[in-house]
Amino acid sequence: MPSSVLFGISVAFGLAAWGAVAWNYIWPALSEGPSPENLKPILLLHAFRFLGLAFVVPGVVSPELPAAFAQPVAYGDLLSATLALIALAALGSRSGTWLSWVFNTFGMADLLFAFYEGGRISLPDSQGLLGAGYLIFAAYVPLLFVTHVLAFRILLRTKVIVPSRSKLNAA
Repeated sequence: MPSSVLFGISVAFGLAAWGAVAWNYIWPALSEGPSPENLKPILLLHAFRFLGLAFVVPGVVSPELPAAFAQPVAYGDLLSATLALIALAALGSRSGTWLSWVFNTFGMADLLFAFYEGGRISLPDSQGLLGAGYLIFAAYVPLLFVTHVLAFRILLRTKVIVPSRSKLNAA
């Protein structure tokens, strides 16, 4: 079977498996009420996106992996992790919901760009370029994608937190 088909099957199964986990366990726990607090576990998970730096670490991926793919993926993930931590720190404040939107929009765009760029350079057809990074695409990226969708659902149900005038005057 061609490696591109195996890659596609791996990613599809990753999405299906994480989608089933989210549908049966994660979403029921997070959908109890529209609260920015429900974003905490998702933001914490995405704080681990520094793992994308593996795409620029010698020995993890092939030295022939094009830098035009590896660098934007690695540093986009690092920026996503940073935005997730900033949004997490701001949750419950006036800017917390806004920062969560910024993180989630950028993070999802980063994942979509990685898939676009990977397809553009025919990454699934180039056996061995991903090395151990293959597991990131097959197992971790589908989880990130699914949790971005969940975060969008939470954000669409969450009102922006703005302190009331009485709380502002009391301070």
